[in-house]
Amino acid sequence: MNDTKLHLVFGGRVADPQGVDFIDPANLDVVGVFPDFKSAETAWRSAAQRTVDDATMKYVVVHLHRLLQPDS
Repeated sequence: MNDTKLHLVFGGRVADPQGVDFIDPANLDVVGVFPDFKSAETAWRSAAQRTVDDATMKYVVVHLHRLLQPDS
């Protein structure tokens, strides 16, 4: 079995910078899907850095493998 741990990186405007309530989910910036956390983190840092001066923009890393196989 392949041991790939997929990660999704995306971002958008949030109602509260402390949360993940995205204001306009239809217009999220999907950075991409990555095969490991390290590459996802690199992409996340790059995207977040581009919007560092905008407190309402937030980028996140989602562990897709946890959604696809929640018991593992």
